[in-house]
Amino acid sequence: MHEHAVIGQSKLEDHNVRARSVRQPTRFRIAIAPIAVALAVLCSAGRATAQSHADNPRLRVVDIGNGIALHYVEAGEGAPVIFVHGSLSDYSYWNAQVAAFAKHYRVIAYSRRYNYPNVNPARRGYSAAADAEDLAALIQKLHLGRVYVIGHSYGALTALFLAVARPSLIRAMVLAEPPDVSILPHLPDEQAKIGKSMSEDIQRRMVQPMRAAFARGDRNAGVGIFIDYVFDDSRAWSRMSLSDRADTMRDAREWDVMMTSGTLFPDLSPAAIHAIRVPTLVMSGGRSYRFLGYIDQELVRLIPESRSIVYPHAGHQMWYQEPVLCRHDAEDFFRSH
Repeated sequence: MHEHAVIGQSKLEDHNVRARSVRQPTRFRIAIAPIAVALAVLCSAGRATAQSHADNPRLRVVDIGNGIALHYVEAGEGAPVIFVHGSLSDYSYWNAQVAAFAKHYRVIAYSRRYNYPNVNPARRGYSAAADAEDLAALIQKLHLGRVYVIGHSYGALTALFLAVARPSLIRAMVLAEPPDVSILPHLPDEQAKIGKSMSEDIQRRMVQPMRAAFARGDRNAGVGIFIDYVFDDSRAWSRMSLSDRADTMRDAREWDVMMTSGTLFPDLSPAAIHAIRVPTLVMSGGRSYRFLGYIDQELVRLIPESRSIVYPHAGHQMWYQEPVLCRHDAEDFFRSH
């Protein structure tokens, strides 16, 4: 039996998703795995997989217009599924899942605008909203029609913006902990004070120091501030091996652009989220970062056709820590839509 929990009932009847227990947002916490192991999962797992799949499937590139080209891999046949990676990552994050999903779907995993191996020119105003525009252009350029979307972290935030701006492009979507920080100050009832405090802390101790570091050209310090903050450990970045840090920095260019002339957490109003009519599955890690738990539960409350699953033993990287469960749950959800 699946060892995960469903939180938040929806207007949909999806009997493929089974509840073990209901978990409240206060149960979410910082991952307690040893920092070296956790960071290796965060920054390096996709790289090792990338080598084993170097020639299958083949890396391709497509010009989506406006001087932007995106690299991607494609495999399989059938209804299209697009994977969208998070920050400090690229298309290779999904290599193992591409091979598995390709048995039943036409699968595409691409690198967002400023992530390896893309070399697109810097443009002002870059954010998840711009990534959503790129994703819409990619879907249209490849003549995919309506697609299933699976996004992790910042890639899930990209998918969320796409669902607001271009819902007609999406059949259904799976969101793995999108950092929609802008809704934290708008949490309901007794959670409002907690959400506002979390939002202010993220801005004060993470976003503002990161912006200052990237503004002075200190990419290493900027990435370190992020790593130290999310792991709640002031020495997390310094304890990483040189090879792990190098792997992480390979995908840091998006923040060179975003933190100097763009927006890390663009605003997305509760009303806009509530207007989404795309069937949505929200995946959460029971050992993930506390603020993401609150965001996930608010998304489930706001999106009418939504359902949420918590993987109690996983953190933010549930697609690495529970890859088979995540895949089965996503496929079950897609089959129901």
